[in-house]
Amino acid sequence: MVNERLGRETGAALRVATLVEPVLANLGFRLVRVRMSGASGRTLQIMAERPDGSMTIDDCETASRAISRLLDVEDPVSGRYDLEVSSPGIDRPLVRPEDFERWAGHEAKIEMLAPQAGRRRFRGILGGFADGEVRLSLDQPTGGERVMVGLPFAGIAEAKLVLTDELIADARKRRQGTAAMADGSDWDNRPGIEIQDGDDNG
Repeated sequence: MVNERLGRETGAALRVATLVEPVLANLGFRLVRVRMSGASGRTLQIMAERPDGSMTIDDCETASRAISRLLDVEDPVSGRYDLEVSSPGIDRPLVRPEDFERWAGHEAKIEMLAPQAGRRRFRGILGGFADGEVRLSLDQPTGGERVMVGLPFAGIAEAKLVLTDELIADARKRRQGTAAMADGSDWDNRPGIEIQDGDDNG
């Protein structure tokens, strides 16, 4: 369960995720997310990281070269697109149970596939992961003590950290001693550093 990923990709992004996940694993990386984005929807964004959550610029370049070769052969996306391989950044997506444990104490936004107690969107302080649920401490609408709720991991549509001063400071502390980190912790108000490859399929 600890390595299970919340894979919510569809269409071309799902085809790419299925192809690149084992390739990344062979290189020692883990897939975080695949998304078609950009104004024209023709940017293929692939987020990856090492199991400890780190991802250097050299790592991004290594992954990008391997992925580019694979996509050139398999051609899972029709037409022209740009490939971006990046680390998750500071205000990162949370996609595995251990992500919610690793970043406990920090603020996160979670959207559920179906309403929980009448709502789908939650924002609060992560309290970790246990018994198949993400623990989230929420403010009471009327004030008073915060309340801890459990949200089923399998029912999460999307989750990500909220960029705060505390999160930036923590990310910088975690990266000390690691050169050329591509997690964005040395850049104020930026989610991450991206390595972009032009890719022309078709």
